Amino acid sequence: MIRVPAAACFLLIAASTLGLRAADDADTPDAGWQVGVASAKITPQRRMQMAGYAGRKEPAEGTEQELYGKAIAIEDSGGNRVVMVTLDLIGVVEKLRAEVAGQVQTQFGLPPHALLMNASHTHCGPAYRRDDAQDYFATLSSTLVKLVGQSLERLQPARLAYSVARCSVAMNRRTPTKDGFVNHPNPQGPVDHAVPVLSVRDPENDELRAVVFGYACHNTTMGFLRWLGDYAGFAQQYLEEDHPGVTALFMMGCGGDQNPYPRSELKYAAMHGRSLATSVEAALEVNQRTLRHQHEITGPLQSVLETVDLEFATPDRPDFPYPVQVIRFGNDLMLVALGNEVVVDYALRLKRELATPDGPAVWVAGYSNVYDGYVPSERVLVEGGYEARSRPWKPTLEARIVGKVHELVNRTQP
Repeated sequence: MIRVPAAACFLLIAASTLGLRAADDADTPDAGWQVGVASAKITPQRRMQMAGYAGRKEPAEGTEQELYGKAIAIEDSGGNRVVMVTLDLIGVVEKLRAEVAGQVQTQFGLPPHALLMNASHTHCGPAYRRDDAQDYFATLSSTLVKLVGQSLERLQPARLAYSVARCSVAMNRRTPTKDGFVNHPNPQGPVDHAVPVLSVRDPENDELRAVVFGYACHNTTMGFLRWLGDYAGFAQQYLEEDHPGVTALFMMGCGGDQNPYPRSELKYAAMHGRSLATSVEAALEVNQRTLRHQHEITGPLQSVLETVDLEFATPDRPDFPYPVQVIRFGNDLMLVALGNEVVVDYALRLKRELATPDGPAVWVAGYSNVYDGYVPSERVLVEGGYEARSRPWKPTLEARIVGKVHELVNRTQP
């Protein structure tokens, strides 16, 4: 396995720019959090077709890095729960979401609105929705249900904190030319370099137990015929190796029009992963004598999940029920989870519109709860290019999605 030296690609963001409220540990009340984590390998045990690139006709030839499913269960003092499941997969297809959510509700009493499923979008994972992959699908769904159960069984007292850093792995991939927008690195295009981090610590000894971290960039450094979590897999691996006993969970952001550069060599996937892991370390303020950017989360916990109908421009094509989820930790942190391959404009706009000086901090994730093509912004849809051609959406899609987010946020006021 490739190891690379740490890369200093991070820069801490001032709390005032993100609507964060610094908390004095001495004045922070006990929020009564209970947290449990679980992980399991989901690497295929037989040769299978790979997801992401249609040009690859042959099945995977082996494993470069194990793929994982991970779950973190969080419960507040009032018994409100959410479980976040992260996956080293291309996406969360509707069938997988429905199967897992149904079983989790039946077996553990966890309602669908309290389950968030997010995929890293690695293009070196299995094409698990194919007809010839149903054996893997059955094993996968069963494993994920068990993971949720294990995370709930392992609930124990914890402290939660939110922090953020920056990492410059991503670059906008939409370059304007005389022939329109082409898929090529564009250093002038919009990006979201924020690395949001939710940390879980033991309330007695302050030892780190888990970190959930995000980034907005296609997880596509490689496209060879081997199983690989790509840069997000390496970032999780390095964090867990550098902090024995800690579970690291990656949550993909709105990276639909973002790529990691350079690409196409395994060393770059490892380097990008090390850069991202280093940014997480920066957000955690590792080796700092005085911690000044760890924003204690006190709750209460709320979650809501609804769909909004997106209209197609193609006549007689039914509307698409698009999932929007909001998980709110009191007035300290608000996680907005959007489905499909969302472009970066959504994260930038929502953070701009929702963040306020007195909180909560705003974390926007994409690739959540459904995977069925790109969701361009109105700007990208008008400009055209690869992301705009994915589906024939009507230009109203951005207004509808953002409107639904605001509606759900208003319903989760503490």
